[in-house]
Amino acid sequence: MPSAASPRVANLIAKHSKSLLDEWLAHQRKSAVRRSDLLSDSELAEQSKRFLASVETGVESGNFDDTTAETWSDARELLREISRSRATQGFSPSETASFVFSLKQPVFEMLRREFASNPQQIADETWRMSRLLDQLGLFTTEAYQQTREEIIMRQQQELLELSTPVVRLWDRVLALPLVGTLDSARTQVVMESLLERIVETGSEVAIIDITGVPTVDTLVAQHLLKTVAATRLMGADCIISGIRPQIAQTIVHLGVDLGAVITKATLADAFAVALKLTGATVTTRPTA
Repeated sequence: MPSAASPRVANLIAKHSKSLLDEWLAHQRKSAVRRSDLLSDSELAEQSKRFLASVETGVESGNFDDTTAETWSDARELLREISRSRATQGFSPSETASFVFSLKQPVFEMLRREFASNPQQIADETWRMSRLLDQLGLFTTEAYQQTREEIIMRQQQELLELSTPVVRLWDRVLALPLVGTLDSARTQVVMESLLERIVETGSEVAIIDITGVPTVDTLVAQHLLKTVAATRLMGADCIISGIRPQIAQTIVHLGVDLGAVITKATLADAFAVALKLTGATVTTRPTA
């Protein structure tokens, strides 16, 4: 249950909102974690003003203990927005969370002045406000972390797409050079990229070159077979090139059946087969 003094704290925040904001901004600007290179004074002032107003609204309800309640929805949404923005701009987690925690000092000083004659009330209200701002600060950190995870996942997806370029070698012939480990996530991107290019170009042959794949185990072999099967379903033949001696031995040892797949040691050999499959020929011009 909220304390009887809680409404009075809300009134104090409303009464001293301007001085609170000024003191808070001054404290933030002098802080060691202030990033004026990433956030202008005007942006900081606007964010601080909005957050202080949302705290005032939440405190008016008397709910100091549950910031997940509806009365704190505006504050949570604003902190999500600020965390998302700062995570994108390059702020660290501590720099982002300090936005909330730095409000403690001006609030505590206000309480000390207003309740100077009642030490117990100072202690009670300071404790309530401290717990409240701690909860909001932790929420800010969680929102920041969620945004960073989303950014990392998006970057990983972009890197996967960049690391699986589908190259048009010849009319109706595509090549997909793979470099690095081939896992389930990357296999999906490989399939999508390759199948999309087959449809776009009307290609009849796709060469998957694994020269840059360091090791081939049962899982990698299965991923390759899935890609070959998907390519065939699109009406195109598939050739796997880059089968080095050690990889050939590994595939045989693992008992993986690549008998139905055309395999070649080099991309050049695979390209020669692809030309034959499409009915194309390459001739050497006689020298004069």
